[in-house]
Parts: sequence; structure tokens; C-alpha cells
Amino acid sequence: MPLNGERSNGVASWPPRLLGAAFLLIGLVLAVGGAWLAVLHGSPYYGLAGLGLIVSGVLLITRRITGVWLYAAVFAATLVWALWEVGLNGWALVPRLVGPLVLLWLALACAPLLTVDRRARKLAGGLFAGSLILTMVGVAAVAIAAAPGKPGEPSSASGLLAMDGTMAAGADWTAYGGTYGAQRYSTLAQITPENAGQLRRAWLFHTGDMPDTPEAKKQYGAETTPLKVGDALYLCTPKNVMIALDAATGKERWRFDPKVADIHIPYTAACRGVAYYAAPNASGPCARRIIEGTLDARLIAVDAGTGQPCAGFGFGGQVDTNQGVGKAAAGMFSITSAPTIVRGVVVTGHQVLDGQRRDAPSGVIQGYDAVTGQLRWAWDMTRPDLTGAPPPGQTYTRGTPNMWTTASGDEALGLVYLPLGNSAVDYWSSTRSPLEKAHSSSLVALDVTTGKKVWSFQAVHNDVWDYDLGSQATLVNFPTGAGTVPALVLPGKQGDLYVLDRRTGAPLTGVVEKPVPQGGVEPQQRAPTQPFSLFHTLRKADLTEKRMWGMSPIDQMICRIQFRRATYKGFYTPPETKGHYVEYPGYNGGSDWGGIAVDPARGVIVANYNDMPNYNRLVPRAEADKKGWAPRGEERGGSMKKGAEGAGDPQWGSPYAIDVNAGWRLPLTGLLCKEPPYGGLTAIDLRTGRTLWDRPFGSARNNGPFGIPSRLPIEIGTPNNGGAVVTAGGVIFIAAATDDLIRAVDLKTGKTLWTDHLPGGGQATPMTYEIGGKQYLVIMAGGHHFMETKISDALVAYALPS
Repeated sequence: MPLNGERSNGVASWPPRLLGAAFLLIGLVLAVGGAWLAVLHGSPYYGLAGLGLIVSGVLLITRRITGVWLYAAVFAATLVWALWEVGLNGWALVPRLVGPLVLLWLALACAPLLTVDRRARKLAGGLFAGSLILTMVGVAAVAIAAAPGKPGEPSSASGLLAMDGTMAAGADWTAYGGTYGAQRYSTLAQITPENAGQLRRAWLFHTGDMPDTPEAKKQYGAETTPLKVGDALYLCTPKNVMIALDAATGKERWRFDPKVADIHIPYTAACRGVAYYAAPNASGPCARRIIEGTLDARLIAVDAGTGQPCAGFGFGGQVDTNQGVGKAAAGMFSITSAPTIVRGVVVTGHQVLDGQRRDAPSGVIQGYDAVTGQLRWAWDMTRPDLTGAPPPGQTYTRGTPNMWTTASGDEALGLVYLPLGNSAVDYWSSTRSPLEKAHSSSLVALDVTTGKKVWSFQAVHNDVWDYDLGSQATLVNFPTGAGTVPALVLPGKQGDLYVLDRRTGAPLTGVVEKPVPQGGVEPQQRAPTQPFSLFHTLRKADLTEKRMWGMSPIDQMICRIQFRRATYKGFYTPPETKGHYVEYPGYNGGSDWGGIAVDPARGVIVANYNDMPNYNRLVPRAEADKKGWAPRGEERGGSMKKGAEGAGDPQWGSPYAIDVNAGWRLPLTGLLCKEPPYGGLTAIDLRTGRTLWDRPFGSARNNGPFGIPSRLPIEIGTPNNGGAVVTAGGVIFIAAATDDLIRAVDLKTGKTLWTDHLPGGGQATPMTYEIGGKQYLVIMAGGHHFMETKISDALVAYALPS
């Protein structure tokens, strides 16, 4: 029998019954999952809410309006719980309230179909209107709470600017980081916060280098930053085609194709940049030359004016850096970053494919004569007395930490600064030699004329988190109580920024050793302490269950269960064999290969960063072998590595393979388990390390559940790869995020001044230059497979209207 005032029949009975069935299904999922989470000592909310939904669903199926009132009470309790747990954190409230709010509106809309009682209908209507008003008030409150505070002002920066020709770029952009000082700062000031909104496309150039097979498409990332010297631009494509363009018009002048086959693609087909060298007191062909490293580990030199190979460089214009390395499968030993040239020596490291085998090719650093291509020296960290190629029949030490990114250099001091990675196989350390442990994840300064080590600074002790140094060190002149000191700023993937004396490697700001979690699969290997910078860190607070996310309570509950089941002891949680363990920050940052930019005149550091965890699992060798996980060159079938870095890496020569869930994604929806933002952009006082402003960076337009773009222009803060450029005009230029936008940002406030939609993903660092009295901004919009952005071959230039 229906209760008094409730309807018992009618053609409109199916909507409440259908809604009741949905409530019942959702409630069952929440009740079962919530019970599991409660057993794991997690939040009891989900189980209780699930029970409320089950009862509400049964009542709606039997067409009782009490089902509506019960669910309204469940929602009211949900609202109180959500505000108690996360306050007015807008992104954190999304999975807690949006789905339940939609269900409330549907339930209230069904109320007139369940009763003829006018008071009940009026109450339902009032609740519906009240919930709408509450939603609008809540959105406004969240917006006010999330509004950025007043940006800080940098401290006095007098004496910071060093206009010695090696630090700041001007009309030209002569090295990957602007100069080999890697400040990514330009003295140009034509574009300002007042006129940046007028920027328009000046020209568009297509390189023609696009992946021509489905396999190659999964491994492309056109990360190049062009050079500008005189009236020409110089760039390289993902497969190392070198191209020269007219800097004013973007018209092609020449191209040289070294014919690199797809088999040599390592993790990504990428060439981040080329190097320019003008031989002193030389004239004729190749007096000015462009030098690049290739995916098959050649160094190639061509004439800057014609693109013709430099006959006197090595053999016919090229040098094979594989000499002395020993056996290596195609793609295991590559050059993906721009060489650094100091005092006529071309310094290069190599990308040694991660996670494949303990006896991978060496991480040797090599220095070649920029004119002749002759090997001047080789630095093999475990054989410091070796000055050149190894004796016949021997190889450089295999499996040592490598430099896959770009070095910076100081012409006056004659030093190059090498950001090093880890020994081969990142997540197992027992077989590393003492010298490998001493140099992994370290910045090493070499004398560029001899290749001898001058000093080193280690950011992570015995690294098993893949926190290799991916960013260039940036040279600055740093003010101290004893006067201005030649210094450098070193960003790390774990988020810390260190300020070091670039002559000695001594920290100029506080670095302290703090205790870190112990245990894991190799407890005797874990360092009891790790170095923490007191100057600045991009790293956020440790994860908690409350910071798990999703688009609905079910997503969030699943992420909470995964969090509770995994081992997590905070920052530097050691790798574990018992199920999964959480690494936060993940291996993509903090600061990755995009590095930082520094405005030395204002004394401001600009850094974009990632803020995502990894969800990792060490896989026993027998299980990995059963899955068919084998290193490059040994696998069954094709030779191209699949998936994200670390996703099923075999780590041959160690007891465990590694399976990394980069960003910690849910398997079905692809959503990330940590609440947004996932990336940010910040300005930091160079003198004090104080944050001036910090904002989410990247909109949600290309992101959404199941890989479906949301098209929402909401600044959620996305993962990002690539760096920023800052100018004397007070403007930051940056792309990097997953929304395919390039932005001009006000250096003083962090506010976006201008955006443009790129033809592809902007996973590259832009550059700026002047020609004909006009300042240009150029970005390679080539996309990136790992960032899941659109692949393109477009180089785009912007300028103010004439």
C-alpha cells in the first residue's frame, strides 16, 4: 500500500523507477567499495553514503516520495562532510559534490510524479530552487577563495645583471638556452604587458618531418628551440633534418637530411636543438657552422650559409660518437639534446634508453674539437685517469649515469656543467659501483680543455626514484654579503632549487640533510638522509587520502582504495615489493628538461613545474619474463618501446622489472588520481627564494574522461613539458601545457596577457629575437606522444603589427 498522498499508478511511473535503479546500482558500488576502504582504515563516508543510496533507490523504485527526502538528507550530509574535509577548495569539491548534486536535482524533479500532496510538491520545488541558489553561492565562494593574492615584489636586484655577452640574449639567440649561460632571458623590450595582446602570426613554416608509420607516431616529440644568428634561424626536426630559414620571413634557405632511420628512435624522436660555432680568425666554407647530435649518435657539422657538410670535421662532416661504447641495440644510445660549445670544444652526452638493462651503454661525456671533430677528451666517471678513447678491445664503463639533457657552460672559467642522470635501471641500486653512486643525479663541473672533473654536487643520494637532473643549470651573478658571486641555479625533478658557486660547487644558500623514509626492497642501500634546499622548492605537501580525485565519488573512492593499499611513507618512499608504492613527485617533475628562466635585471626566477605522483610496482623477474618484457634489441617482434617511460621496463640484470603508472591514472577513464592542479607556473625572488606568485598552468580544453577533450577553458593546471622565456619587456612566453596554447604572461603579476591556439602541442621552449627593428617570438608546435598532444610539423612566428 502506498503511503498517504503518494501515487500508486500512472503513465509517468517509469522516471522515478529508472532513477531508483540508478541509485541502487551506484549505492551498491559505493557500499561495497566503501566497506573495503573502511577496512583499509580509510574514510567511512562512501560506505554510509552507499547505504543511503540503496535505501533511497528501493523507495524510488516502489514509488515512495520518502526516497527523495532520504536522498536529500544524504546530500546534506555529503555537503557537510565535503566542506569539513576540504573547505572551499574548488577542484577538491568536484568529485565530492557535482555528481551527488545532479542526482539531487533529478530526485527533486521526480517528486511531482510521486505525490499529489501540494505541500510535498512545494517542498521539493523549494529544495530545488534552494540547491540552485546554494550552488551559485558556493561557486562564488570558491572563486573568491581561489583568487590569487597580491603578487610579491622582488627584493632589490642591483648588481645581478651581467651583460658580458655570455649570459643574456639580445637580437640573436645563439644557444639552446639563449646563451650557454641558459638564462632564457632576452634584453629585447618591444613586447610589453601593455601591447602583448596585439601579437599576431607573422609567418608559419612546415618542416615536412612527420611520422610516416603508426609506430613512429607513438614516439614523436618535436622539442626543438631554434637558434637565431644574423639574419637566419637554425633548427632541427625530430629525425635530425637541419633547416635554415630567413629570420624575417620564415622562408627556407637550405636543409640537410642525415637520413636517420626509425629504428634509432629511443623513447622519443626528438632533437631539442643545434649548436652554432664561428671559428676564430677563419674564413671560407664552414668558418661558421651548425653542429647537431643525431638519434644514431653522430655529430654532424654543416656550413651555416649553405648547409653543406664540413669536409674537415671528422669524416666528411660527421663523427661517430659510438666509438668505444661497445655493443648497443639501435635506439639505446642517442643524442637528443643540443651540444654545448665552450672554448672550441663540443661537449655532448647521450640519451641511454632508460630501464632496459644494467649493462646498457656508458654514460660517458665526450668533448670534440669544434673545427676538426677530433676527440679531445672523454670523461668516464669510473675511470678518471682515462683521457680519451678506451684501449683496443675495451669500452667505456657500461651502465654509468648519463647526461641526456644539455650542459651549460662558462667561457671565462672554462667550465661545463653536466646535469647527470642515474645508472642504468633506475629503480635498483645494489649493483652500482661507489663512483656511480657518488655521481648519479649530480651536477658535475668539468674543465672543458682537459675533461677533468673540477667539482660535483649531488641532489639525490643513491637515486631509485628516477629523479635524474633533466634541467640545465642556469648561470647567474648572485649577491652575497661578501659581494657578487658567480653562481648557478640548479632545478631538480624532486622540486628543489639550489644556488651554487659555479667555481667550486659550494652551496650559497642553505642545503641541509634531513632524515627520509627507510626500508623498501633494498633497506641497506637507502641513504638515511637526503639534501633539502632551504632556498626554494617547487614541491608541494605530502599526499593524503583527502587529495585523491576523480570526476565522481566512485572514481575518488577507487583512488582512495589504491592509495590505502599502496605503500606511501611520504617524500622519498623507497621502492617496495609488496604491491604498489607511491612516488611523489613523480619522475616528470618538479622541473624537467624545460628548465627555468631568469630575469637578472629584476632578480626573478620563472619556473614551470609538474605536480603529479607515480603509482609504481616492482615486478619480480619471473613475472616480467612471463609477460615478455625484454630490453631493446632482445624483445620478440618489433624494436620500438611501447607506452610511457617506465611502463613495463624490463631492467635486465636486476631482480625486478618496473611498472610505472605515470601520473597515477585510473584504468578506464584515464583520469588522474591526485586532485588538480597538475602543473604550475611560478615566479621566485632570486635573492631570497621567496615565492612572488604561483598559479595553475594549463587549461582543461584538451583533457577529459575516456580521452575525450572537455573543451573547457578552465585553468586546471595540466602536465607540461618545455620551458619559458622571459624578456626585458616584463613578459614571459611559454607553451608547454597540454592545451596547445602559447601564452604571454605578465612577469609582475602572473596574469595571462595573450594566448594563441597552436597547430600542434607546444612541448618546446620558445625563443625571441630581433630583425629589421621588430621583435619576433617563435615556437615549435610539434606536439608530443607522451603528453598526448597533436603531432605537427609547424614552426610559428609572432610579432606586433607593423
